[in-house]
Amino acid sequence: MDTQDKTQILEQARAMLEAGQNDQARLLLLALLQQEPDNQAALLILGGAYYCSDRLADAEMIFERLVLLQPGLGAVSIALFNTLWKLGRQQEALEEIKRFFSVADRDTESETISQYIAITQQLSGS
Repeated sequence: MDTQDKTQILEQARAMLEAGQNDQARLLLLALLQQEPDNQAALLILGGAYYCSDRLADAEMIFERLVLLQPGLGAVSIALFNTLWKLGRQQEALEEIKRFFSVADRDTESETISQYIAITQQLSGS
């Protein structure tokens, strides 16, 4: 499968999700991931689909995998944080913030760092 085919599959999956065809989109993404297990775009879309469908354990598994692939990527960290928080695992969510701070590039991830600082300030009542 070439890059153009992968791009078309990802675009088709996004369109299906927007049209409410969640099951079909997930199947399409899972088929792509069988051929290319570390396709980060497919994983991120699939994790988001699970999150939006309230399949939080599935979303967590996907986002944990993405964190292993891209430990300093803010979008992945925020996705995992939100999933853990929604699962009621606030301490683990806060640990994700600490983990992210330890590996994040301060320049390229300044937006995520700012979001996390705001979250921690809200939680501490500052």
